[in-house]
Formats: sequence, C-alpha cells, structure tokens
Amino acid sequence: MRSVVVTGVSTGIGWATAKVLLGRGFRVFGSVRKQTDADRLKAEFGANFVPLMFDVTDEPAVLAAGRQVLEALGGETLAGLVNNAGIAVAGPLLELSADEFRRQMDINVIGPVIATQAFGPLLGSDPSLKGPKGRIVMISSVAGKNGNPFSAPYCASKHAVEGLSESLRRELILYGIDVIIVAPGAVKTPIWDKAEQIDLSVYKNSPYFPALNKVLAFMRKLGEAGLPAERIGEVVVEALTTAKPRVRYQVTPDPTRHMMQAMLPKRAVDRIYAKRLGLLPQ
Repeated sequence: MRSVVVTGVSTGIGWATAKVLLGRGFRVFGSVRKQTDADRLKAEFGANFVPLMFDVTDEPAVLAAGRQVLEALGGETLAGLVNNAGIAVAGPLLELSADEFRRQMDINVIGPVIATQAFGPLLGSDPSLKGPKGRIVMISSVAGKNGNPFSAPYCASKHAVEGLSESLRRELILYGIDVIIVAPGAVKTPIWDKAEQIDLSVYKNSPYFPALNKVLAFMRKLGEAGLPAERIGEVVVEALTTAKPRVRYQVTPDPTRHMMQAMLPKRAVDRIYAKRLGLLPQ
C-alpha cells in the first residue's frame, strides 16, 4: 500500500485531501495539533489513516514524526508529501504588528521547509529505501501570483511558496523527486467562517476601516461560491499519480476572472482595486 503524508488535516483542504487519498487506496499519515482531532479523524477515516501529532513550526516534533513514518514504511519509499498546513493573516500592512507577519511566514513558509526536510528523504533521496520515487505537492493559492489589498502577509507567504517550490523542484531532479504546486482559488472551507469572526473594531479609527468592511463582505461571498474542498483533493491526487504532472495546477471557480486579471496591466488592476474599495486619494 502506497503512503502519503499530508500536513494540516483537521479541516478544509487537508481533510478533503486525506479523504480522497484514502478513497483511492492510499494510507495517509495526517498531521494535527490536537489529540481530540487525532481521535476524531481516526474514528472517521479508519485503519488506513495514521494521525501525526505536531505543529509544523515545531521542528523537533516534525522530525520525530518523520522517524515514526520511516519505521512504519518498513523500508519502502513514501509516495507523497502534501504541504498543506497554513493560516491567513489579514489587515493593512502599515497597521499590522511584525509579530503577526512573522507568525504568517513561520507557519506558511518555514513550516513546509521543516516538513520537507523531515519527510523529503523518505520520498527516495534515502538510498536505503526501495520503491518508486515520491512527489511533493505544495498547496499555494491564486494569491501566489497576485497581491490583494489587506492580505499582504498571506500573499507574501504564498509567493514565497511558489519560489520555494520552483527552486526545490530543480534541486530534486537529482533524485527523481518531483515538486508540483496546487493553487486553489476560493474553496468552501472553515477559513471563511474564521473570516466572519475577524474583529475589525481594532481598525475603527483607521482610514482603511470602510475598505476593510467591503473586503470582509467580499470574502463571505467568495466562501459561499467556493469550490468543494474535495475538488482540490482530487487535483492533489492527480498531481501525485499522473504520469506527466504539470508543474502548477490552478483550480478556481472563476478561471476567466483570474485570467483577465493576469492579462491586464498591473496599474489598471491597481485602479480597479482602489476604485472598488474606495482607496483613491480624495
């Protein structure tokens, strides 16, 4: 039985990816931070799901999980590593704390680095393991190619993931290990529920306050119209199993809008954002 490690499986894309992989006959090692989530998912997913207890920023815990998976593989290679765990920090950059920005980068960028160093050798760079070479799937975002107002930390982290993935893919040619980016647009996940819980009152005296309310309302609409998370899981499975995967899969409910935005001059897009959000100078 082929095995895949997926980080951040308690909810959302990670949960859906684990579900789809298990349905295709894989054994899934999925990371969670709470024992209650480990117990819940074990009961829900069954014998072929193995919870791993770690926070992606906790290097000793991730390395320990790597040793746990190595032992469970019994000398075989790992079929895949899906770097999914992440958060979204939002707010106007001039008014965000450096600590919040740092937390965003620690989880979304340093986390995948730690996980890749812990599980990467199991994909086939360790010559003691036998079997086909595995693949790494990096969960990026459409924000990895665009910068949205009030999402600078998140967008910066996903731009970093895109560059990290490109460099890593070229390094791992030596071992025959591929690196594929999956970049979702809006997806129906609990991240949108969290958006509704954002307390904007801390910005009530900010000149950005009216625009922030418009962005929050737009985020709610995105969540309602988003793709089911299982759709992203299916794309991850394709990236892990197809004979000739693309280097990047962008999966959105509105591909035409993203294509038009990519084609327009950047200054024109700037003006569109500013006009819609009321950010044009008076």
